[in-house]
Amino acid sequence: MNGRKTPSKFPPDLLARPGSVAKRKLTELLIPAAQRFQSLDMLATLVAVVSSNGDVLYANAALEDALGMSRRSITGTPLQACFNDPALLESALSGARGNEFAALRYDAFLKRTNHEPLPVHVVVAQTETPGEVIVELLPLEQQTRQEREERLLDQAQANKELIRNLAHEIKNPLGGIRGAAQLLQMDLESKELIEYTQVIIHEADRLQSLVDRLLAPHRRPHVVGDVNIHEVCERVRSLILAEFPKGLRVLRDYDASIPEFRGDREQLIQAVLNIAHNAAHALSASIASGEGEITFKTRVGRQVTFGKQRYKLALELHVIDNGPGVPDSIKDRIFFPLVSGRDGGSGLGLTLAQTFVQQHHGLIECESVPGKTDFKILIPLP
Repeated sequence: MNGRKTPSKFPPDLLARPGSVAKRKLTELLIPAAQRFQSLDMLATLVAVVSSNGDVLYANAALEDALGMSRRSITGTPLQACFNDPALLESALSGARGNEFAALRYDAFLKRTNHEPLPVHVVVAQTETPGEVIVELLPLEQQTRQEREERLLDQAQANKELIRNLAHEIKNPLGGIRGAAQLLQMDLESKELIEYTQVIIHEADRLQSLVDRLLAPHRRPHVVGDVNIHEVCERVRSLILAEFPKGLRVLRDYDASIPEFRGDREQLIQAVLNIAHNAAHALSASIASGEGEITFKTRVGRQVTFGKQRYKLALELHVIDNGPGVPDSIKDRIFFPLVSGRDGGSGLGLTLAQTFVQQHHGLIECESVPGKTDFKILIPLP
C-alpha cells in the first residue's frame, strides 16, 4: 500500500532452496494449522500441537471435550497451565528444544473445568517441522478401559471359535448314542433296563438342546430393521414382570430423544432379556422380601470410544439391579460360556447376549459391587 515490502515471515534461505523439499516445507508453513492438523480430530486420544515454548497451536476435539474448553480459547495459551504440575511439561519441552530425545513419556494430572483433575499418561514427541511439538495425553482410566475392551473382544472371538468346534464335535457322536439307545430299547422287555435307555435318550436330548443354544447366534440370520430401544425395553419388562409378578419392581429411566437405529430387534430383545433374567434370579432373596428392583436406563453417549473406535453418538442401555453383586470368583469370566453364578444355570445367557450385541458392532460392560450391578450395553448410533 505504501510502497514498502512487507517482510517475509519465512526464512530467506528456505525461499532460496531449490527442489521439491523446499517447496513442500514452504507449502506446510502456508497452510493454516486448522487444516494441517484437522485429521487429529479423528483420534480418540487427547492431542495438542504446541510451539517449542508450549503455546498451543492446535487442540483436537477429544482434548476440547476433556478440558471443557473450546479450541479457540485453548489456542495461543501455554499448555503447561493445563496441568497440576506445569514444570514437568516445561522440562519436557526444554529437552525437545535441545534435541535430547525423540519422545518422552511421563504421568501427570490434567486440569478440567468443573471436574476433578484427570490422570493422564503424557507423550511428548518432536515433529519434522522445526518449532512444533506433539503432546499426546492418554487418560489412564481410558487406557485401562481400552485394554479391558480388547480382552473382551478377543475373548468373544475365542469363545465363538471354541463353541463352533466343540458343538460340532459333540453333535455327531450324540446322534449315534441316542440312536443306539433307541434300538436297544426296542429289544428290551425288562422295565428296569428300559428305564436306563430312557435316561440315555433324555440326557442325549438335553445335550442336543444345549448344543443348539450354543450354535443359535451363528445359525440365525441377522434380520435388520428399524429398532426403537424403548420398545425393546418394554417388551423385556413385560416378560420379566410376568415371570416375577410379586416382590420385584422394574423401573424406567428413559431418554426419549434417542433415535431409532438399524438392527435386529429380536436379537436385542433376547440380549436384554438374558441380562434382566439373570438380574431377577440374583435378586431372589430381595424379591422374597419385596425389595427387588431392576432399572432400565437409556442415555445417549457422545464422543464415546469402545471396540478401538470413536463414535460421535452411541446408545447406552443400563440394566441395573440392587442385588448382592457378581461373585468375585467369576467377575472376570461372566461372559465365558458355561460360567454361571447360580445353581442350575446354564452359563449361556450372558455369552449369547454379548454375541448378539457384538453383531450390532457394540459391546456389553459390567460394573458390580454389593447392592448395585450395572450391565451397560453400548451400540453405535447413526
